[in-house]
Amino acid sequence: MPLSALPNNFALRLGASSVKKAVKSQRPVNLDLRTIKLPITAYSSILHRISGVILFFGVAILLFALDTSLSSAEGFEEVKACFGSPLAKLVVWGLLSALLYHLVAGTRHLIMDAGHGETLEGGKLGSKIVLAVSAVLIVLAGVWIW
Repeated sequence: MPLSALPNNFALRLGASSVKKAVKSQRPVNLDLRTIKLPITAYSSILHRISGVILFFGVAILLFALDTSLSSAEGFEEVKACFGSPLAKLVVWGLLSALLYHLVAGTRHLIMDAGHGETLEGGKLGSKIVLAVSAVLIVLAGVWIW
């Protein structure tokens, strides 16, 4: 068969398949995220993002409660009774925990933006400090709420 009888994109298809094989061979074998060991800086960063998402949705809940409490005296009593329940206290403690962690981790980011703790060792130490300080503040917030 002469070369001119082959389709125009035959060479491209042949090359693309060999590239796909090369790419497939370089892909990671282990895709089970539960078994991948992440550094402490990754956990700190992931928790910072999760706490931001929690705060985003938590602010909506708290703004609704504020609107209800300011609408009338009956609305205020409803919100007051609701916040007295153990479930509401747990939700408020969760939102306050997210706020405290996000505040401490954000402060760490600001310190790193100023040029301090940018090394690998400094990042690890900063993450450990963030987790420790946040844990203490979250426990204190729990004692204060309950």
